[in-house]
Amino acid sequence: MDFGLSEDQQMLEETVRSFLRDQVPITRVRDIRDACEKDRENGCPNDRAIWSQLAELGVTGILVPESQGGSALAPLDAAIVAQSLGYAATPTPFVTSGVMVPVALTHLGGSEAEGWLSGIAGGEITFGVAVTEAFSVREEAGVNLADGKISGKAMMAMDTLNADFILLTLGAGKLAVIRADAAGLTKNRLITTDVTRCTAELILDGVATEIVYDDAADPIKRMFEVGRIALAADTFGACESMIEQSVRYAQERKQFDRAIGSFQAVKHMCAEMIADLEPARSLIWYAAHSYVAMPEETPLMACHALAHISEIGREIASVSTQVHGGIGWTDEQNLHFWFKRIGLARHMLGGPEYLRRCAAELQGLAAAS
Repeated sequence: MDFGLSEDQQMLEETVRSFLRDQVPITRVRDIRDACEKDRENGCPNDRAIWSQLAELGVTGILVPESQGGSALAPLDAAIVAQSLGYAATPTPFVTSGVMVPVALTHLGGSEAEGWLSGIAGGEITFGVAVTEAFSVREEAGVNLADGKISGKAMMAMDTLNADFILLTLGAGKLAVIRADAAGLTKNRLITTDVTRCTAELILDGVATEIVYDDAADPIKRMFEVGRIALAADTFGACESMIEQSVRYAQERKQFDRAIGSFQAVKHMCAEMIADLEPARSLIWYAAHSYVAMPEETPLMACHALAHISEIGREIASVSTQVHGGIGWTDEQNLHFWFKRIGLARHMLGGPEYLRRCAAELQGLAAAS
């Protein structure tokens, strides 16, 4: 049996990539980067205009139920979109607002969740997530709930700076939603290598909640699974773009009156990158497919997919930059946008070491931590 994309999925991929080529070229990404650098305290690369345009294509509601105005498609469709966004280094909160939050809210249900899902599908609102402490506590961070108010610190919060709402994990099996402009909430932008992603530190001092979900262990688990698959697809798209740029450069750049791509060493570098990347495509597709068809396999496959692409992505980013020679490390050459995107994604929802340990625990090969 051949496993591949359906005609509808191929059309979805082409539609998104065509839109990004026309509307979000790398020059626009540079302009967004420059605007953020002028406001280093609060600048966020997530352009709401891009989010609204993606909503018109139906992208923002791809995992939202039809009853809330979404497309009710599958994680594989979301992975196709994420791959396209990574290919174009697009600054957008798709992994959080378009994937993680819709999955969590759909599992949780309720009138509040339905209203937020409708807003996400229509491109009217965005969500950030502060969930790092659910799997990795840094600098004694952590939040707690007392008398309906949240206090504490959340590190590496994703897409929160210009969001409308924030989804937080509270201890074991609890989720809460707060307004992003709530009293008592301080958001400090974290300067990372990747200028296409929004990360922040949240300081909460008696922040009122919109709602608290006490029995949310399964939605949290599913949210992480689909988020890791989408992040893996995004990284795959970034790797894909770097390889294509390297091959084009090798065909155009001449040394000793010959294109450098004619030299065996450069040929091998490009060929090895392609050979390393291609198996990850089927791994990510399988992980995404399993979410609906074989959900018992998804926790393991999501860990494997993100851990694997994180490892080979770092190597591909390095080798493709080497193919460009000295210019590959300069700001004038666009390659660094993808290089840094791959680098930060490696740490966003669990690094390869953590994910491999999780995979070992799921298979009974290591004691639960």
